[in-house]
Amino acid sequence: MNSDIKTGLALGIIIVAGLGILGVTFLSLDQEVQSTNFVGTGSQDKSGFKRAPDLVGVANYLNTTPEELSEKIKGSVVLYDIWTYSCINCIRTLPHIVAWNDKYADQGLLIIGVHSPEFEFEKDLGNVETAVKKYGIKYPVVMDNDKEIWKAFENRFWPRKYIADHEGFLRYDKIGEGGYQETERVIQKLLEERAAALGMQVASASSLVDIKEFEHSLFRTPELYFGYEFAQNRNQLGSAEGFKHGETVSYLEPNSIELHKFYPIGDWTNYKESMELVSDTGKIKLRYNAKNVNIVTANTAELEIYLDGKPLTAEHAGTDITDGNMLQITKDDLYNIISSETSSTHLIEINAKGAGFQIFTFTFG
Repeated sequence: MNSDIKTGLALGIIIVAGLGILGVTFLSLDQEVQSTNFVGTGSQDKSGFKRAPDLVGVANYLNTTPEELSEKIKGSVVLYDIWTYSCINCIRTLPHIVAWNDKYADQGLLIIGVHSPEFEFEKDLGNVETAVKKYGIKYPVVMDNDKEIWKAFENRFWPRKYIADHEGFLRYDKIGEGGYQETERVIQKLLEERAAALGMQVASASSLVDIKEFEHSLFRTPELYFGYEFAQNRNQLGSAEGFKHGETVSYLEPNSIELHKFYPIGDWTNYKESMELVSDTGKIKLRYNAKNVNIVTANTAELEIYLDGKPLTAEHAGTDITDGNMLQITKDDLYNIISSETSSTHLIEINAKGAGFQIFTFTFG
């Protein structure tokens, strides 16, 4: 009997440990991926280094022409920023990148924004032009609508920054937000290498750009996808009706609401990227944990926001809330609906008016 108990206890410990490891693994998958790699110095043999791939399959050029960009790349230190305009993680990096362009463009740095879309509406030239103007981007941007440049870099993340030295060798790779001071020091180092190779006088490294970095909540709800294809292996739709590919589903009021799951109410058509409201009105309920809540939407609608059963107040209102607890959706974009000082758990209810309204994701900070 004692032997059986010991065996059972040992087996239990193994199972618990295994579940713990899985839990850590899944948690890490839910967190923003961050990785950094800087390769070597300019004096070493570069024969084993990868070269920056050519910019292939470009749909549109903004702030430049193909000929001008090709000429600028020659002999420049080039920062390739892979981004898309409805990605909140990408948006948070842009002030730093814009500042680096202002500071180092005259010293030999060329920044190229590689706009690789996540959603179909991000392929629209007008939408990207609006975003480029909104965020004060003056450096060249290439629209990588078919993700050919994305594939050439063997990339899988938004945002991602690669930096090539003046000879075209990739020397730095940064995934995700953060690491801005380190990245800027790499820029300075590679500009110094360039100046030395060209026999130019260069001033010693100056102070770094001082922009406050966004502080994420340590424990926050993961990104939630409304499209059935995008939600594969990360399905957080809590409604019993579930996803039904290409069909219009009448979602009922849920009996209970679980943390980190969303619940549409009303008639919604299921698409691979989004859900579209078919009825004139509909609702979305979500229990989340975070400081900030953002939604990615398309078409037009009027949204009324409630938090914990009460109209949204100024204490928690996001930057895109313009009138009390109301949000006007006027373009295909990301909207900030909740902005709180601290991370906490709340029940949010979105009352939507406007058949044709589409929602793609919730993102959190």
